[in-house]
Amino acid sequence: MIQLAKRVIRQTVNDKRSVMLILVAPLLILTLVYFLLGDSDYVATVAIDPDAVPAPVIDALEQQELELVDITADEADQALDYLQQHEDIDAVLRFPENSGMDITLYEPSTKGATAISEIQEAMATINPTAEAEVSYVYGTQDQSLFDSLGYVFLALFSFFFVFIISAMALVRERSRGTLERLMMTPIRRGEVIAGYTLGYSVFAVIQAIIIVLYAVFVLQLSNEGNIGWVLLTMVLLAVTAVSFGATISIFAGSELQVVQLIPFTIIPQVFFSGLIPLDLIPYHLGHLSYIMPIYYGAAAIKGIMVYGDGFSDIWSYLAGLTIYALVLYVINTQALKKFRKL
Repeated sequence: MIQLAKRVIRQTVNDKRSVMLILVAPLLILTLVYFLLGDSDYVATVAIDPDAVPAPVIDALEQQELELVDITADEADQALDYLQQHEDIDAVLRFPENSGMDITLYEPSTKGATAISEIQEAMATINPTAEAEVSYVYGTQDQSLFDSLGYVFLALFSFFFVFIISAMALVRERSRGTLERLMMTPIRRGEVIAGYTLGYSVFAVIQAIIIVLYAVFVLQLSNEGNIGWVLLTMVLLAVTAVSFGATISIFAGSELQVVQLIPFTIIPQVFFSGLIPLDLIPYHLGHLSYIMPIYYGAAAIKGIMVYGDGFSDIWSYLAGLTIYALVLYVINTQALKKFRKL
C-alpha cells in the first residue's frame, strides 16, 4: 500500500499539469473571483429634471454616492426613449403629479439596483414611507433570473460541450496514430483542420437548434428578436469552439490533460460572458473580455433576445467570432507541422 501511494505521488509530482491543477488553478480562480465579486466603487448615474424634483430631494440625493445629470422636462417625460439614447445613464428619477416617485431604468442589472438603492436611501432621510414605481425599458422587475441570464447559458453550453468533445477527439486521434497516418497521405494540413472543423460543426448545428428551440419554446425563455440570428450566433460560437478545442489539444497529450486545462481556458471566460457587468469589474479587467470568444457570442445573443437587435446591431460580434475562428484555423494548421512534426 505504501509503495502504491509513493508511486501515485511520484507520478503526480512529475506531471506538471496535475501540479498546476491542484496548486495553482484554485488560487488563480479564487483571485479572479475576488477581483470580479469584490466591493465595487461604481457610482450610479441618475438623470433628473431639477425644475420638477423638490429641492430637499435633490439635497438628499447629493449626499449619496450618485452622479446627478440634469435633463429637460421633455426628456424626463420620455424617459424610455432617453435611456435608449443614453446607455451611460442608469436611471431617470421623476415626480409626476399625484403619482409619487417614478424610477425608470434601462434593464434589471447590478448597476440599476445600485441606483435604486442609493435613491431609496436618500428618500428615507426625507420620507421613510415613500414608495417608488419602478419600470424598465427592457425586462420587468419581477422577471426570473433565468430570463435575465438565460442568454449567457445558451452561449456557455454551446461553447463548452463542443469544445470538450472536439478537443478530446483530436487528442485521441493523435494518441492512436490516426492523425499521423492521415498526414502520410497527400492531404494538406489545412484540409485536415477544415475536415475536422466541418465534421464537428454538423453536430454543432444540431446542438444549437435543439438548445435554442428547447429554451425558447419549452422553458419559455423570453426572446425579443429573430430566432434565426440566435441560431446563426450559436453555430458560429460552436464552430469557434471546435477550433479552440483543436488549439488546446496541441498542448494536451491525453483526454485527462484536456480536462486539466479547463480551469485555465474555460472557467475564466465564464466570468466575462455577461454574468457580471463588465464596467463594474475593477482595474479595467473587463477589457479582457475582448480576447474571449464566449463574450462575443453571449453579447450577440443578449442583443437579439433581450433588446430585439437585428443584424445591423450584432454584426460586429459575429465578425469577432468569425475572425477568432479564422485565426485559430491558421494557428492549428501551422501547429500540425510545428508542434506535431508531421
